[in-house]
Amino acid sequence: MKCKADHILDCRGSITSISLLKLIQTFREMKPNEVLEVLGSNLDTRSDLFKVLPDDTYELIFLDVVEEGDYFYRIQLKKKKLG
Repeated sequence: MKCKADHILDCRGSITSISLLKLIQTFREMKPNEVLEVLGSNLDTRSDLFKVLPDDTYELIFLDVVEEGDYFYRIQLKKKKLG
């Protein structure tokens, strides 16, 4: 179920390593229960973002792939409260 994002990170056209660094930085600055929406077009970034964030720090809310016209994906992650 898609929700309103507190933060949006548009990685379309970005280099994978830069996108992942921005993702980590944004996620660290987020408060628990805030939602991050990631927009991207690089399949490597999509698979790698799940590798750089520990499984116990987020909840996957939504993943959508649009293949009409320009390929891109939209992912929403909710930051979990630790502890």
